[in-house]
Amino acid sequence: GMGWLTTEQLVWNHKGYLQTHAPSTYKIPTAGDLPPRWNIDLWPEANREDNVHGSKAVGEPPFMLAISVYEALRDAVAQAGGDPEAMNAPGTAEEVLKALGG
Repeated sequence: GMGWLTTEQLVWNHKGYLQTHAPSTYKIPTAGDLPPRWNIDLWPEANREDNVHGSKAVGEPPFMLAISVYEALRDAVAQAGGDPEAMNAPGTAEEVLKALGG
């Protein structure tokens, strides 16, 4: 999900054909794209709801959690004195630079 809102930018050519149509045509995040220090807290309690074999989700709804990554970028831009409203998703490096006034 992190890549969906940070690197998977849709690009069309001059004829209107999508150029970033497959993983071979855009940057997929890897473990090397994570910061050196990344603190994560897991929920300490067991899931009390009935579900299939203890699963937490099925399909793509977890992608919505990636919005937190995009919002963290917008917050960082605001803290640096930029204009987070100038950013469009995905929050590529170019979008962050534009929002910072560069």
